[in-house]
Amino acid sequence: MCFTQGLSGMKKSRSLPPHYFEDMFAGSTDPWQLETSRYEQAKYAHTVRSLKGRNYENGFEIGCAGGTLTSQIAPLTLSLLSVDVSSIALAKAAKRCVLQRHVRFERMTFPRDAPQAERYDLIVLSEVAYYWDDADLQLAATELRRLLAPGGDLLMVHWIGETDYPQSGDDVVSKLHSALSDAVCVQTEERDVKYRLDIWQRRL
Repeated sequence: MCFTQGLSGMKKSRSLPPHYFEDMFAGSTDPWQLETSRYEQAKYAHTVRSLKGRNYENGFEIGCAGGTLTSQIAPLTLSLLSVDVSSIALAKAAKRCVLQRHVRFERMTFPRDAPQAERYDLIVLSEVAYYWDDADLQLAATELRRLLAPGGDLLMVHWIGETDYPQSGDDVVSKLHSALSDAVCVQTEERDVKYRLDIWQRRL
């Protein structure tokens, strides 16, 4: 994923709006090379491998983009809700996962919008939380606390290089952990040259 695209040297102070992502997908069928980059494919393989073949009853993926990762984590779940702010991305993801009938897609601007009636034993935040400002990151922590079932896994993967987004990948993990440390146990903390992968488990 090319995170330096549009890099201005000054971090944005507010969460990126939904139209930013809709415009990106309108301008390119694969704006961050999620389907073609060797780096992305290796990272996705690492992401799936980190779950060690666990099976989950109810998964929630936040920011599914075109569904490249969705299609790879879907076999580990009995039910998977994948959301994104871009209708173009969601249409592409639904087409990619058309044979995975237990996966459903919804347009949702998390954390301002969030599921209300369900809890999840797997929540995936892959390359999304650094788009949120501090207020939205705090709201995300509140929603994650509510949505993650006891014993459930929160999987986070984020680029740790320079961006002009509101947060860095390390900022995301540090701030979410400050908000959730009483509710989660750190299970995995791995750093690649370009990204970090963290898995936290909800305390019983």
